[in-house]
Amino acid sequence: MKRYLALFVIIPSVVLSSFVIRKKQGLLIVFIGDSITYGGGLENPGTEAPPVATCDGLRKLPGIRRLVFSNQGVSGFTTVDFLPATATVFNKIIRAADDLTRENKGLLLFSIMLGTNDSAIEGPNGSPVSPASYRENLKTIADSLLKTYPGCKIVINRPVWYSPNTYNGAKYLEEGLQRLQSYFPEIDRLVSGYGATDPGRVYAGDKKAFDYFEMNYRTDLQTEQGRKGDFFLHPNKKGAAALGRFWADAIYSAVK
Repeated sequence: MKRYLALFVIIPSVVLSSFVIRKKQGLLIVFIGDSITYGGGLENPGTEAPPVATCDGLRKLPGIRRLVFSNQGVSGFTTVDFLPATATVFNKIIRAADDLTRENKGLLLFSIMLGTNDSAIEGPNGSPVSPASYRENLKTIADSLLKTYPGCKIVINRPVWYSPNTYNGAKYLEEGLQRLQSYFPEIDRLVSGYGATDPGRVYAGDKKAFDYFEMNYRTDLQTEQGRKGDFFLHPNKKGAAALGRFWADAIYSAVK
């Protein structure tokens, strides 16, 4: 009677992780946001906005075969403006995603950073948006994207710091800044909920940029004139590059 030797090989999880990273894939990113995402105030948003820096950074990382993106940031917009019921705006997101997926192969990912304009005391559409409504608006947007693109991933980044005297065409001030920070746990609750209903599809994105800009606003944010003196809200060229790196780290974690 022949005897056979059974051999069991245990591969450490670290090794398995490296296998995943080495498997290169295409990445198609649609950035959803406001003027910060768009690159408001920058000399050349098309080459200097945060999404450009994000994708430049991602292209240098292992596992990214090819990357294309669409910047759908719109100045002054809130989560209310991006709701699917606002067909004109939401349909632009759909057209951007369709264009990317029609012409390229790879993983479709939506990177979202909204909340700055939601937090305003008055001015932007729907402001001030309560923390609960902010979460529900994000969920409505995410649900529609997940349904439309069953294979996509979504990364939701925290909105970033602005000075407590911010008051341009819209009124933010200290009240707005406090409301902005109340959105952070709502993002975490939303992502946690998707972890139960749609595991592996919706991720908490960057959580570091807020503190970074609070500490480095004089070197990384534009000095803008407002009704309460000079204020700091939009990243300058240096700050846009820094924000792009934070987003790249968050997106890469989701892709891995």
